[in-house]
Amino acid sequence: MPPAVPLLIDATVVVSVLAGLLLAPAVLRAGPGRPAPAGRVNPPGPVARPHRRPPGPGAALAVVIALLTLNQVLVTVYVLREHGGDTSFITRHLPAGWFALADGNAPVRWLAAHWPAPRLLAPSVLRVPALLELPFVLLAFATVLRMLDAGLYRRTARSPLLPLAAASYTVAFCAVEWQLHNPYTVDDILLRVLSAVLTPLLIRRLAARDDARTPPAGAAGLLLSGVGLWATGRLVLALYDTVLLYNLGRIGAELPAAAGSVAVLVAVRRARAALPAARPPAGPAVSVIEAVLRRGLVLFLVPALAVRYGTGFGTPAVALGGGLLVLLAAVLPALRAGAAGRAGTRGAAGRSGPLGRLALAGAAGLAAAYPAARWVPDAYYEAGLLRAVTAFLLAAVAAGALADRLLDGPATGSPAGTAPRTDPVRTPDGHSSPDRKQADSLP
Repeated sequence: MPPAVPLLIDATVVVSVLAGLLLAPAVLRAGPGRPAPAGRVNPPGPVARPHRRPPGPGAALAVVIALLTLNQVLVTVYVLREHGGDTSFITRHLPAGWFALADGNAPVRWLAAHWPAPRLLAPSVLRVPALLELPFVLLAFATVLRMLDAGLYRRTARSPLLPLAAASYTVAFCAVEWQLHNPYTVDDILLRVLSAVLTPLLIRRLAARDDARTPPAGAAGLLLSGVGLWATGRLVLALYDTVLLYNLGRIGAELPAAAGSVAVLVAVRRARAALPAARPPAGPAVSVIEAVLRRGLVLFLVPALAVRYGTGFGTPAVALGGGLLVLLAAVLPALRAGAAGRAGTRGAAGRSGPLGRLALAGAAGLAAAYPAARWVPDAYYEAGLLRAVTAFLLAAVAAGALADRLLDGPATGSPAGTAPRTDPVRTPDGHSSPDRKQADSLP
């Protein structure tokens, strides 16, 4: 390994962690603002067509996935026609586990036999994924964040965190590119830099047009967000192994997991839409867990990939230390606010403070996370980590909600003078709420 690569990765971890710690609080402090006006009366005149919701990051992610999958088919066509099916011209520059092509697939072989000018498909080898990998990763993150809090997604997309995350990820990607030096390395690095410029602009534009509402606070919304997080992560892992490592030949083994993840995401979206708009405020334990999750996602946005690559290409102690620092920055302020009765609207009114409940929730989460992580052997440790994080979150939310209900009793509604948590959205006639700009604006 070139000595500059670990140093570059370690420096990226340090700078990215500091950038997240410094800039994320401003995004998190920007509250949801006043709720959108209810019962708006349309002016006299013709009735406008119902508003058609603009595409979100999930739709853009689906387009990127389709392009990556198409590119894998074209790579197979190119290798079959121009190299006789022999991938050694590129695999000698790469580690094991790449380029298990679907060259035995009959429709793909037919397409290869009839494709005109296959030499023009040469950029499909390494170059196209270099352009699409960053939007693939950042759109997946945006999809998860939007499921949890649509207003927070919009504020994050308009903040400096997004271009900084693109820069951090690109530095990490390019460092690995340089380590795996091959005839296309310079082209790949230039394409990754171009992607780092374009991807934040794309996501910012999507967020500017977004009008999704935030799901109501409470255990139901958190549980659905946790399930959506798992499904998105599982889909990303399945596609990474197939369409980004040129292993389309393994798609049969990964297809059930990928299809199941998509089905779960569709079910989560419909379940979230069915949640009532007005719900009683969440209890102290659930409120703190939600605050930790929101803080953690925003704080980890910039350093996430550098920490991930730091364990393999940098100094593991630096990567683990950076990750631990971000985790503490996500947890400790929420715990302090919960202990002071500020994390939930009923924290001070409950018969018991949240710390005992959170201890119970944490114990339940750990009890679920350990067997989930060791459930099956994994080719990639991220799969076990994803199961463990999801199991911890779901078990902790369930235990916290149970403790809140047992100690405080069933909630009957919002306290007097307190509006349910909402996120301003466009009204049915397609016009924007006048409060939305203020609601999503940074302080």
